[in-house]
This record gives sequence, structure tokens and C-alpha cells, in this order.
Amino acid sequence: MNLSNRTAAPLRVLAVVAATALAPAIAGCEAGFNAPTQRWHQPSAGASAVVGNVIRINNMFVLGEPPAFSLQRGDSAGLFLALANNGGPDRLIAISAPGSATAVQMPGGGVRLASQQSVFLTGPAPQVILRGLTRRLNGGQHILIVLHFLRAGSVALQVPVMPRAQWFATYAPAPPLVTPSASASPGGTASPSPAASASPSATTTG
Repeated sequence: MNLSNRTAAPLRVLAVVAATALAPAIAGCEAGFNAPTQRWHQPSAGASAVVGNVIRINNMFVLGEPPAFSLQRGDSAGLFLALANNGGPDRLIAISAPGSATAVQMPGGGVRLASQQSVFLTGPAPQVILRGLTRRLNGGQHILIVLHFLRAGSVALQVPVMPRAQWFATYAPAPPLVTPSASASPGGTASPSPAASASPSATTTG
């Protein structure tokens, strides 16, 4: 009887130790993605790529209209993206959208990328704008976007058009194009639009 009790006591101690060790693991499994250590991150629905093994393009997308609506031919659309440069200094000098827009407006002078620097063109107001859409765009479509870097070269991506809903409901639509007067200096860089170059300047005689 005494021998049995002596044998059972160490077994009970081992059982308690094992249960104590397993409790956090079981609790973590039950918590799953709702565990307190998990942080919420906005889903990366956009396109990503690496250029020249040094510049990473993250979560690039075009903001469309709300569901059941479309961006129409001639409209403007915001383009959102983030850039991370792990190489030497570079600059994003141009963006084009062949087959979808006549011009892409960028911040004046392009986007400078210092070494080991990230640049966020992520909104909520667009800093890069597709001007003069040449076709209707709906949420769920993909369009070709080409980024041109001064040193890293060019890269083409199929970029999704995300409807202005859910995570993207707070993003601002692209502002309308304001054609500058002859005496005004433009605030950004964009390829010349046919409408702007065709409008004659007024002349005054005598």
C-alpha cells in the first residue's frame, strides 16, 4: 500500500507539470488569429514586384468607383503604391498606363528614392493620377502600368482596379484635371494632354 502511494505521487507531479506546460499552447491554439499578440494589417490586394534586385514595389492598385459604378472614358483615377529602395540613390522618373490612360500625373520632379529609404504614395489622397482614361474601368479589372526608374530601369505590372468600398472606402477619388492658363505654372509633371495643347490663347487687338 505504501509502495503504491510512493509510485503514484511522482506520477501526479509529472501530470501537473505536463498540464501546466501544455496550457499556454492550448490557449494559443484556441485563440488562433484572435490571439492578443496578433496585430491587424490592411490586406495587400495590390500588385508587387522587385526592380533590379534593389527596389521593391508594394501593394500598387488603381482606385475605382464604388461597386455597381465604373470609371468612364475621359475620367481620372488615383494610383497608389509604396516603394522601398535597398540600393543606391534612384528616382522614379515616369509612369505610363498604355491602353488605359493618355497621361500619368506625378509629383513634380518625379519621386526621389534615397538609399535604404521607403516612400509611401499610399493616400488617402492620390499623389499619382491617371489622366484621360481611354476606356471604362470596373472594380476587379487589371490594367498594365509601367514604372520607369532612372537607374534601376523599367518594370511592367498588371495592376488591379479596386472598388472604393470596404478597406478602400476612405480613399479619396482623383481630383478633376484643371487646365492651367498660359501664365500659370503646373504643380505636377504629366505628359501634355491633347485638350490642353489644343486650346488657343486669347489675343487682344488695338
